[in-house]
Amino acid sequence: MTAAKQPIPRPEYPRPQMVRSEWRNLNGEWEFEIDYGKSGKQRNLFEASSLKDKIIVPFCPESKLSGIESKDFMPAVWYRKEIEIPAEWKGSRTLIHFGAVDYETEVWVNGKSAGTHRGGYSSFALDITHLLQAGTNVLTVCAEDDLRSGLQPRGKQSGMYHSHGCDYTRTTGVWQTVWLESVPEQYMQTFKLTPDAENQSLHVEGEFLGADGLTFVVEAKFGGKTVGLQSAVVNGNQGRLTVKLSESHLWEIGSPNLYDLTLSLQHNDKIIDTVESYFGLRSVKWDSNAILINGKPVFQRLVLDQGFYPEGIYTAPTDEDLKRDIELSMSLGFNGARLHEKVFEARFLYWADQLGYIVWGEHANWGLDITTAIGLQQFLPEWMEIVKRDYNSPALVGWCPFNETWDGPQGARQNDEVLRITYQVTKSLDATRPVIDTSGNFHVITDIFDVHDYEQNPEKFAQHYEAMRSGGDRFVTFDNRQKYEGQPYFVSEYGGIWWNPGQVDQKSWGYGDRPRSEEEFISRYEGLTLTLLENPYVCAFCYTQLYDVEQEVNGLLTYERNHKFDPEVIRRINATVAAIEKQAVNSVK
Repeated sequence: MTAAKQPIPRPEYPRPQMVRSEWRNLNGEWEFEIDYGKSGKQRNLFEASSLKDKIIVPFCPESKLSGIESKDFMPAVWYRKEIEIPAEWKGSRTLIHFGAVDYETEVWVNGKSAGTHRGGYSSFALDITHLLQAGTNVLTVCAEDDLRSGLQPRGKQSGMYHSHGCDYTRTTGVWQTVWLESVPEQYMQTFKLTPDAENQSLHVEGEFLGADGLTFVVEAKFGGKTVGLQSAVVNGNQGRLTVKLSESHLWEIGSPNLYDLTLSLQHNDKIIDTVESYFGLRSVKWDSNAILINGKPVFQRLVLDQGFYPEGIYTAPTDEDLKRDIELSMSLGFNGARLHEKVFEARFLYWADQLGYIVWGEHANWGLDITTAIGLQQFLPEWMEIVKRDYNSPALVGWCPFNETWDGPQGARQNDEVLRITYQVTKSLDATRPVIDTSGNFHVITDIFDVHDYEQNPEKFAQHYEAMRSGGDRFVTFDNRQKYEGQPYFVSEYGGIWWNPGQVDQKSWGYGDRPRSEEEFISRYEGLTLTLLENPYVCAFCYTQLYDVEQEVNGLLTYERNHKFDPEVIRRINATVAAIEKQAVNSVK
């Protein structure tokens, strides 16, 4: 009796803002082997006829869903899979895509190297056409990972054997979808969408391979009706054009109007390559007091989202789990999130776009030594890939490359030029969004001034911001290291209230003293939150955090995403009209 074929995990299209019809998902069972001695390349494992174990991709080997569930440090891991290329792809290029692999990756096809990539959070692709053969082909992947080296971002992955405090179980190797894509010889590699709400237009920049002299055509639709059409001749590998829109439908928080987009490469009206996409027409600006979305001050009621899952660690078990996290957050009255110390997968941004939920993009800088310029060398190339990948998301309203850049060993201070150059490069890649150089500390050059404040006593917390209420001095943490210079003011981490009733062991962790009752928790939450909402010189907050993660039990939800409190109580507090929103209404009157 033949065993039933297992369904492919995470089967949905992994790159929803650039969709092609010819693709194949490679998730599922792969051969697998842990290489504790990091000797696999010397032993020619890329030519091996088999590996020792089996793993379920795209789940990391530390996770339950992978079938491995090994929690020790793994210096290197190997993957092997036999595939066949669809016959109809003959004559086209075949690309292999990796959503993310932690950390340094090399890929072989039939024993020959197809290329390498460094970075545990950014997506990459390799053209493997020239290495393919008729019939069965063998894909082999090696990922090397040393998060204790100080030379790679690790985010919230624990640098100790056990997870502890606010550091959690590690992720090694493949942790996002692996997939094949068929593209023509001349094709679109990527494109940049810049909405221009004031001029009712969309600016488009395409990058191509082998398309010089061909025609780049972009058609925009809304509700199935064509509302814009424009074309331009490709010059070298670039094509630039502006689509004037006959109808204006703004993308707003909670009201996510989205246009459909078809981008094609043509020659004498013959379509050579085509992709489907979407965009949101909206603007983000900032002044001395507020962050404006579509010209209106919007108080950003954000929550800290760590992007961890009990069974998948870094990887959501299903696409629905990604969507549900956003829906749970919105049900609590939050309108967005800081995607914290991790680069979330493209499917999360897709759901944020679809649901009208704003997010801040952040890198996982913890673990990377930035006291010297070597940190910039390790950080910047991957960060540039991240900004380029997520630029088109209307839900993304700001960038934050670093978080809490504490001093290094023996008190070595952050190299301010690492932050300054990263800020400047980010602004050169994206002038449309604000950039926070380093969330919390220590600011060097930043569009938004933010602080982290975990004071648990609401009265003492309010004292920090009392002078600001009448336009006085802003509360500045580490005032010997950073200075407020007139930017919009954002309390980007607060709360973290430790709440774990019924837990009997001593492994839990949170901020400050635990409340003695649910009523005390709600009172503290309300006191802290209203202090910020009612201050006319605070434009945003971010509460720590949406859900518990392992031993960190300061979530509004459990790690399994169950409510700890009546969600309506939290929602009611968060829904309080903010002072900057009242000011906007009064100015209109």
